[in-house]
Amino acid sequence: MHAKTILVVDDEPRTRQGIKKMLDTWGEGRHYILTAESGREAIEIIRREKVHILLTDIRMPEVTGLMLLQTMKEQNLFPVVIVISAYSEFEYARESLRLGVVNYLLKPISRTKLIEAVEDALRVEKKQERTEMIEKVVDDRLVKANENSREAREPIRDAIQYIDQNIQQEITQKEVADHVHLNPSYFSALFKEQTRMTFSEYVTRRKIQHAKQLLITTNLPIGEVAEESGYKTAKYFIKVFKEFEGITPSTYRKLQNERAF
Repeated sequence: MHAKTILVVDDEPRTRQGIKKMLDTWGEGRHYILTAESGREAIEIIRREKVHILLTDIRMPEVTGLMLLQTMKEQNLFPVVIVISAYSEFEYARESLRLGVVNYLLKPISRTKLIEAVEDALRVEKKQERTEMIEKVVDDRLVKANENSREAREPIRDAIQYIDQNIQQEITQKEVADHVHLNPSYFSALFKEQTRMTFSEYVTRRKIQHAKQLLITTNLPIGEVAEESGYKTAKYFIKVFKEFEGITPSTYRKLQNERAF
């Protein structure tokens, strides 16, 4: 599991340090555990660096936990949030759920409940991360082509499935036409008619989409990304990638890594 940053916000020093100590022991150095003594300080930290999990008290002077959540929402800052409250503050906790909180803990906090809540939050964060990754690599033209293909004739649906399953190989129009038992010329015209995209553009876009996913999720050298995406040479892969994305694969990877942290 990649290291995550967990921020604990509570104006009571004993509670704040107690939670940090429990998380430090549980995490065994796998995650970064930060603390803030106020909502104002928490906002400054979240603006400055990527916080994955936020544990915040509801009742704090000046900037309350709810005000902190509202501020983050307005500024498009979205860590996974766990709130901490006393029984008498249940209405605050219920309001926090409306603001997107995934869990809340009642004081006094037991180690078991704390760890369970944080591990649940990490699972939620992982799902969010996966969703964000998909959004980064999605190609609107491919989405439309696949939507059109649902209404397409069976040979074209089979062709798209074959392309997707063999995206790591060199794929020719004749090869796919033979696979769906159509004349290559007829197949070419039918593919464009049914998907609103030429065969070569569809294949290239799928390969670039696959490459973008590898660039974001792995540390493979560019040459290996090219090979895994069905290109014989890195030079040609870089040329095609730049034509579609406007930047080189290396620059794309660097930019996405910077946005993630």
